[in-house]
Amino acid sequence: MSVHSDWGDWLPRAVEDADPDGLAVWYLGCNGFILKADDGTTAFIDPYLGTGDPPRTVRMIPVPFAPEDVAEADAVLATHEHTDHVHGPSQAPILEDTAATFYGPSASTETARDWTDDYEVSDDDFETVSEGDSLDIGSLSVHVEPAHDPDADHPVSYVIEHDSGTFFHGGDARPSGDFEDIGERYDIDLGVVAFGSAGMIPDKQTREPKYTKWYSDENMAAEAANQLQLDRLLPTHWDMWKGLTADPESLRNHTRSFEYPRTMEVVEIGDKTSI
Repeated sequence: MSVHSDWGDWLPRAVEDADPDGLAVWYLGCNGFILKADDGTTAFIDPYLGTGDPPRTVRMIPVPFAPEDVAEADAVLATHEHTDHVHGPSQAPILEDTAATFYGPSASTETARDWTDDYEVSDDDFETVSEGDSLDIGSLSVHVEPAHDPDADHPVSYVIEHDSGTFFHGGDARPSGDFEDIGERYDIDLGVVAFGSAGMIPDKQTREPKYTKWYSDENMAAEAANQLQLDRLLPTHWDMWKGLTADPESLRNHTRSFEYPRTMEVVEIGDKTSI
């Protein structure tokens, strides 16, 4: 199964041509990101280019690039094993065509190792990480931290430090004591929190409509941002699935009375921000 890009190759070329002053961050929709540092280090986090499993999960945003068009990557990081975070057609071609290593917790790498049957990748392309681990990827210092995601088998979050600042990616995790601990130990400049509505989504087995809540709602997202003591909150996942989409601007009303986040930043698929 190959991926068709709705946007051609302009986004990977834009990343390739970028010369950041510090750390640049592109949002890929869903919960995906590309990070590129001033020394050229490039890391992907949870890039997902699939269309879901219609009619159960229906992608509501464009597919922004084809993985075969990625020419430079040092790492692919996975927060947990769900398909929209660990996906062979989206990620294995990046491993095939670049020097990137796939990093993820145990359930993620166990899923990803199945790619060796269909893609030119080997066991050496995968590295299992656990809470408490730290990785040096070029100029990026990546710290693996716990995450509370009751729908995942083994979720983690990532704190990524660079000379210009600190980026946090919580996967699909919800507020918890883990976030409070992370907020106390790190000074996070920009933090990602998955946000969405609840909806009636067809059950995976019966296909009957079922009440589904996979992401933090407004109050939970505000609580997570406050626990993490974020300078800037960047909500994600609100754009992705039919029936679970939400308005990220509504979070401004839910966060404004708290000490954190200091500010909120709303970006759309393909947008670039920086740290």
